[in-house]
Amino acid sequence: MLKNLAKVHSAELEGVRARLIEVEVDLNVGLHAFNIVGLADKALNEAKERVNSALKNSGVKPPNRENRKITINLAPADVKKAGSHYDLAIAIGYLLATKQIAPFDARDKIFLGELALDGRLRPISGALNMAELAAEKRFSYVYLPKQNANEAAAISGVTVYPLESLEEAMEALEGRRDIAPAEFHESDIAAKDAPDLSEIRGQENAKRALTIAAAGGHNLLMIGPPGVGKSLLAQALTGIMPDLTTTEAIEVTKVWSAAGLGPDGLIRHRPFRSPHHTASLVSVVGGGSNPKPGEISLAHRGVLFLDELPEFPKNILESLRQPLEAGVVHIARARGTLAFPAKFSLISAMNPCPCGYYGDPEKECRCSAYEVIRYQKKVSGPLLDRIDLQIRVPRVNLDELRTKKPSGQTSADVKKEISRVRKVQAERFAKANIITNSEMSSRQTEQFAKLDHEAESFLKTLDKARLSPRGYYRLLKTARTIADLAREDQVRAEHLAEAFSYRLREEV
Repeated sequence: MLKNLAKVHSAELEGVRARLIEVEVDLNVGLHAFNIVGLADKALNEAKERVNSALKNSGVKPPNRENRKITINLAPADVKKAGSHYDLAIAIGYLLATKQIAPFDARDKIFLGELALDGRLRPISGALNMAELAAEKRFSYVYLPKQNANEAAAISGVTVYPLESLEEAMEALEGRRDIAPAEFHESDIAAKDAPDLSEIRGQENAKRALTIAAAGGHNLLMIGPPGVGKSLLAQALTGIMPDLTTTEAIEVTKVWSAAGLGPDGLIRHRPFRSPHHTASLVSVVGGGSNPKPGEISLAHRGVLFLDELPEFPKNILESLRQPLEAGVVHIARARGTLAFPAKFSLISAMNPCPCGYYGDPEKECRCSAYEVIRYQKKVSGPLLDRIDLQIRVPRVNLDELRTKKPSGQTSADVKKEISRVRKVQAERFAKANIITNSEMSSRQTEQFAKLDHEAESFLKTLDKARLSPRGYYRLLKTARTIADLAREDQVRAEHLAEAFSYRLREEV
């Protein structure tokens, strides 16, 4: 009885983590059958047709020309497999099993790529994530589409071979073609131009709050009437934040790659995501039948801007509470729970009332007291408690708007200072798994936010009823950032007082 078996390796994305998958190809005598087992989804089951055509158009005998029973097993069998990136592994496994390709050691190789009908390789999602898995599992080589090569080459410890077609893969594995390994190079992708702080007239208090938020990774809420520049201020934030470190860039690119948005190379600029208030819960938080990262994960290490905060559905706002605290969002499904990173700075803006003019000295508010309270209560207390900086953004007078002189420091100057503060924090948390002051645990806050004698005395005078335990520690974290900006080792009373001034409690 004719019986042949081949084994090669591929990978499956589980959230932003990749999992090693063994692709087994078994041939037996019998009537023609081509079956894929191992919890394959529809896209993967359709690989049979893609592989057949790709093999035929690559000059080798395809499965549908063989009167054999062909079984493709994707192991482990209890893990759901999704996507078209298994095509290359299935094709190579079939060629090995049918001895249409010279034998080679498949134990140190991972194959990834979707096949076109003519044998060309199409790009895939999650290439960076899977290359990282290959390095972790001590695989030596990754074979994948050329379009994904630079992204995957960012991972050290593994050799990435860029391929244009199945035929090229066959020739390379048989030693008939030399393919140069991919060498990582920085992408030319540029960040979207952010407004310069100096071009924003007035709003010095808001600019100061933005500086603190950028320096320590804090959350910020801006409250003010329509048209005063809240959205413009939010857009300026990424322009003063330091560029992503290599570690952060890999984290961010893994999320974007898993979402199918990965660029050719590492993302070096801070993400800025601004979903509309009509966005669905899944699009914001993440999930779906094959769970993908949502907006809060795409904003990882960057900015999530929610304009018109009270207009967002309550379930979306409340879903932010856990990721704001933990820096991760968990998506629960029947087969298990997936974790997506979500360490972002929440920048939000809202009007003080439905008409937008409550408390405005220039325009009269048309809302009743009940409408004002009802509108403000759309943002719950527990969510507000997680927002470190809460400021009012007043109307700018006409004289300030008409001036042609720059207003305050430029974004470049502020960015230099924030970069200095971020380096201080990096040294402070060198032995901890955090980057910014906002990520400190309560124990770390007590350790690193040391108060001097005057600050201790000031803290005792604060209205305890206005500070929850969470609010207390967030106050200290903000004060720690303000002290870093002032180049102080200890937190002083003036730092604590400024931090406290940014926490509005009586009303939103």
